[in-house]
Amino acid sequence: MDERTPYDRINKHGIQGFLYSFLRGTDYEDYHDKGSFKFFTFSDIFPLGDFEPNKVKSLLVSSPDDDFILTLRDSIHSRDGQGILEGHNIYILNCKVIRAQVSGRFISASPIVLYENSRNNLYYSFNRNKSLSFFLERLKENAMKKYKAYYEEDLNLEGNIFDKLVFRKEVAVRLSKEGRTFIVIGSVWRLLEKFKISKDEEKFYGFIMDCGLGEKNSLGFGFINPLR
Repeated sequence: MDERTPYDRINKHGIQGFLYSFLRGTDYEDYHDKGSFKFFTFSDIFPLGDFEPNKVKSLLVSSPDDDFILTLRDSIHSRDGQGILEGHNIYILNCKVIRAQVSGRFISASPIVLYENSRNNLYYSFNRNKSLSFFLERLKENAMKKYKAYYEEDLNLEGNIFDKLVFRKEVAVRLSKEGRTFIVIGSVWRLLEKFKISKDEEKFYGFIMDCGLGEKNSLGFGFINPLR
């Protein structure tokens, strides 16, 4: 980044816009206007800490759509890695595609967001509703809905989406867009584990790893990393 900037000054709407800027002039330039699910997500920028000139940070972007990822990579390369993030000049030193292996163990790399009541725009909060069964039910319901929308096929997934969960914390993420501020509630997990994944379920768990868990994936929520 061209100047020192507090970490929390760069919000997820800005990062989303930064990514969309590389899709202009491609087959995905109208992706933001798509009315249904946008099948991609991105991690929090890491490591944590303020942005400073010549200080390297990283961002992971994932999608079940290989063409989306390759288009993004090629566009970044065609512009020599130069872009603008929240009004700051950014130079991308390295951009490469990584093929992650499907795993039954994950860690969240950005908060997982779910609605408790979508009509009232009420996010699920463990501080307000401590029902893990409600969380797991909504998480599975949302994941299967996205899976069906993407692959246009049904999946019969028995039991909970995960068998073991290790909670880290709940967070309130402040988003800013066009002068307005929004608060999104999400949860961060040290471990999300499915003890046994059948051959038929590998495709599903690969999908949620690529697409993200919960709501607002294209705003950088619900990104999960596989654990060995």
